[in-house]
Amino acid sequence: VQLQASGGGSVQAGGYLRLSCAASGRTLSRHAVAWFRQAPGLEREFVARIRRGAYGGSGSYADSVNGRSTISRDNAKNMAFLQMNSLKFEDTAVYYCAVAERHIAGPMIDADDYDYWGQGTLVTVSS
Repeated sequence: VQLQASGGGSVQAGGYLRLSCAASGRTLSRHAVAWFRQAPGLEREFVARIRRGAYGGSGSYADSVNGRSTISRDNAKNMAFLQMNSLKFEDTAVYYCAVAERHIAGPMIDADDYDYWGQGTLVTVSS
């Protein structure tokens, strides 16, 4: 399974970015997909999650990005996305997409719930 994250970059506070995660080796619609991020000196933290196929619906978000971010999936392209608006300086981090091999009952917001990880894409927000 390979996940390729892209779309990061440098943006001013208040701006927006759309992160992409391209998958090969797994059909994303059959798996929960999540975004995590890790800022320098801090632990990796949950950002957003969308459940697999029939359970997809709306995403689940960390409080820090709720209302400013949208996670989505394009099944035809086998890709997932994270739209981030009204970016803040504290959003600066390396963002990782992740895929869970198994469906797990519960919120699926822990990094241990996910089996496959992309290489990360850097988001830098200047104030």
